[in-house]
Amino acid sequence: MRRPIQLRQIEAFKAVVESGTVSQAANIMHVTQPAVSKLLAHLEEDTQLELFERVRGRLVPSAAGMKLYRHIDRIFASLKQVEHAVDLIKREEQERIVVGVLPALSGMFISNATRRFLAGNEEAHVSLIGRASQFVIEWLLSNQLDVGIVNGGVDHPLIEALPLGPGHLACILPRNHPLASKDQITAGDLDGTPFIRFSNENRIRQKIEQVLLQQGVRPRFVLEATLATTVCELVADGLGITVMDPLLAYGQKQRLDIRPFVPIIKSDLRICRLQNAHASSLTDSFVRAVQHTAKDMFGGADRRE
Repeated sequence: MRRPIQLRQIEAFKAVVESGTVSQAANIMHVTQPAVSKLLAHLEEDTQLELFERVRGRLVPSAAGMKLYRHIDRIFASLKQVEHAVDLIKREEQERIVVGVLPALSGMFISNATRRFLAGNEEAHVSLIGRASQFVIEWLLSNQLDVGIVNGGVDHPLIEALPLGPGHLACILPRNHPLASKDQITAGDLDGTPFIRFSNENRIRQKIEQVLLQQGVRPRFVLEATLATTVCELVADGLGITVMDPLLAYGQKQRLDIRPFVPIIKSDLRICRLQNAHASSLTDSFVRAVQHTAKDMFGGADRRE
């Protein structure tokens, strides 16, 4: 009668495939190399499959071995989902909330929003994780986060994405800039003006340059940067002006002038949570705190559709 496959055999097989050597797998599993080799031999015997080939003295997964690995990897990923679900239940019971936030809003803005949230939830514990938007979405979908704040289009049936802030881009200027005397800045005002733009792959830059092209406007591009915090610092130092979501300038707002920009360019800032998640008063409260903090920056009067 064939012996049932043991979990330890599967762990050894997975460790060897992922690490590439028996010695590394032994370190991962905290056992000796002979112990790993024995587990692999038993697994091949029990499955009656040749899982590895020897190439220049190294174990290389065979075609059958890679097929088995892909099945195993999916199973372990499912187990991780169970672990994340357990963590979610524990967070709710312990009044814990985990928030993922894009780096541009991980300073003063999220600090003010968290202070507002804790004022009404004194026993709550908040974990703030700064990550790029794509990672925030991935972690939200795997239940590692309760709330995510991202910059980018969110089109997933399981995610509820709510607009954040005024909903449109604004012109960001250094204090006492000549254009700051205007109630609003038009695309034409940017013609020939020193302008600081985002790096080429940035969605904001793509939107702005499309509008400038349509309007026949040619600013004088003097600098470009990857991060919104860097762009704002350059603007505050008087090196040029820019156009971005005004919330991204929140941390520097005392050193900047912010004016409405026309034509209107929609913002992609969103606060996200899972659509089908169990209703959590803690999550709802944090979302409201973030929305109110964003609204306070603009006095609730600068939102245009």
